[in-house]
Amino acid sequence: MSVEEVREQLERFGAGERIRTFPVSTASVAAAAEALGVPPDRIAKTLAVRVKGAGEVFVLVLPGGARVDNARFRAEFGGKPQFVGREDCLAATGHPPGGVSPLGLKPGVKVYLDRSLTAYSEVYPAAGEPNNCIVLTPEELFEWSGGSWVAVAAPSGSQEMETPG
Repeated sequence: MSVEEVREQLERFGAGERIRTFPVSTASVAAAAEALGVPPDRIAKTLAVRVKGAGEVFVLVLPGGARVDNARFRAEFGGKPQFVGREDCLAATGHPPGGVSPLGLKPGVKVYLDRSLTAYSEVYPAAGEPNNCIVLTPEELFEWSGGSWVAVAAPSGSQEMETPG
């Protein structure tokens, strides 16, 4: 069902045909990069997260190889990150684990895009299922998701918090 919500949102921008479906899993950064034939950093890893101790789930979109910098996250959101467990992902976002998209989310789920995504001409977020993706420019991703730019990715070479995906 979640891919339909993504397609519906894309169709508002005349881009419903951009969803690509694969006969293999694209549920991890490595699998998606291999299926697409692109470097892992071009995969727009979409994480379901909340501030530890708070109830509001949001999605955070980073380049595939990026990690969350705990200090930057705390400065931006006021607390430590807590990733939503696999068992709660669908209920929290409307998308299953491995298919969380910054589009077609449940009402009220906010989208935050790390500024490091702007280093790429195109990025590939999931499209609501663990075997698909969308091809978007960072600007389209920003506009079409209704997201906000943040800077929470760890600088290259940093040993910050490991993120799923």
